Amino acid sequence: MKIRNKLTLLFTGIIAALLLIFAMVIYFSFSQNREDEYYSLLRHTAITKANLLLDAKVAHSVLQLIYHNSENTLFQEEVAIYDTTFHLLYHDAVEIDKVKETKQMIDDIINKKEIKFYQGSLQVIGILYHQNNNNYVITAAANDVYGYAKLRNLEYTLIISFFISVILILFAGRFIANKALQPVADMVDKVEEITATNLDHRISEGSGKDEIAELAVTFNAMLDRLEKSFDAQKEFVSNISHELRTPLTAMLAELQLTVSNERNNEEYKKSINHAISDAQKLVKLFNGLLDLAKASYDQTEITFKELRLDEILMDARNDVLHDINGFRVNIIFEHEIENDDFISVKGNEYLLKVAFMNLMENGCKFSEENESTVAITYFKDKSILRFHDNGIGISEEDLPHIFTPFYRGTNKRYAAGNGIGLSLTKKIIRLHKGDISVSSKVDEGTTFTVELPHV
Repeated sequence: MKIRNKLTLLFTGIIAALLLIFAMVIYFSFSQNREDEYYSLLRHTAITKANLLLDAKVAHSVLQLIYHNSENTLFQEEVAIYDTTFHLLYHDAVEIDKVKETKQMIDDIINKKEIKFYQGSLQVIGILYHQNNNNYVITAAANDVYGYAKLRNLEYTLIISFFISVILILFAGRFIANKALQPVADMVDKVEEITATNLDHRISEGSGKDEIAELAVTFNAMLDRLEKSFDAQKEFVSNISHELRTPLTAMLAELQLTVSNERNNEEYKKSINHAISDAQKLVKLFNGLLDLAKASYDQTEITFKELRLDEILMDARNDVLHDINGFRVNIIFEHEIENDDFISVKGNEYLLKVAFMNLMENGCKFSEENESTVAITYFKDKSILRFHDNGIGISEEDLPHIFTPFYRGTNKRYAAGNGIGLSLTKKIIRLHKGDISVSSKVDEGTTFTVELPHV
């Protein structure tokens, strides 16, 4: 069921329930008032006849004549007067005797002073009346024909009004639901127009003050993220295509040239070594891409545990020295480790080692001595690692872009690479809630500063 229909039915149901409660309150209130007023009328009639009989000494026959000759005798109030010994002193119509008084009833009236009850459709009241130093028991009974007629008319009026009101409320609810959900309908129409080819489109945010506007703002923010993701993906694919094309083309050309002419063993070895070199570049590129993809995962998908930074640094240094001959990496602990917590972080061992190896290799590649120095300092809340080299440095033009994937600056002529390492390193550090910064001067060297919070 659509929200529009749900809102309409919910609105109609709530208002109808309130109207029903209101109608029932009116009906039962009127019914109670009718009953109380008629009991009051019976009491007044009973006392009036008692006064006429006992004070004015009006003859029984005269009171009975008045009773029988009045209009609607069948529904008129019938009064009976007894003394406290159950001796009948007066009765409007003994032959009818609507109440059928009993000795027990008289005693009950004497004890309670006044009783009220229904006898079939009749309302009956019995009162103990004191007159001329004597007590009398008076009963009066009648059927409130006119009161019940008014009550029925009220009942019919309320029922008809209720159903007419429900129908009107249904249409009103439909109108209100349509009006309230019109911005959502407009939003749906606009969203249906947005595809992967026009992610730059945005939906209207309206006044920006209601819930629909908040939804629009949130959706537009999501579109911003999707657009950036698609653009990054396009750029990523474009860069990958370019990076893969170069070594593959070189390998293909080298192999084709090798098989085109007969060569001696040394020339074949030289050609194979060139192909191996290109293949190694491809392997390194693929490994970098896999690490980059892993570093881009949701943090909940990566295993984190408590690690010691000094141990990871030593492992990274050993792997760099093992993989590349001639590189030198120095690790300096600026002060002694007083507390293991000061050197511990919560992270992924593999990713942190990859980040540290990238910074070490980067320092070694771009320095004439192929040497990089890592200094580590500990604080209560974080550890700071500085990766320094005395190499060629980074120009001011390249400095803002060095963490961009596949970006190669002017120093690319000094060492081979694919522009993945630094961008991968930044992603890893950010994934560990850390920060990385760089300072560099041309021909003087570069320092990367990494700050990692403790566990």
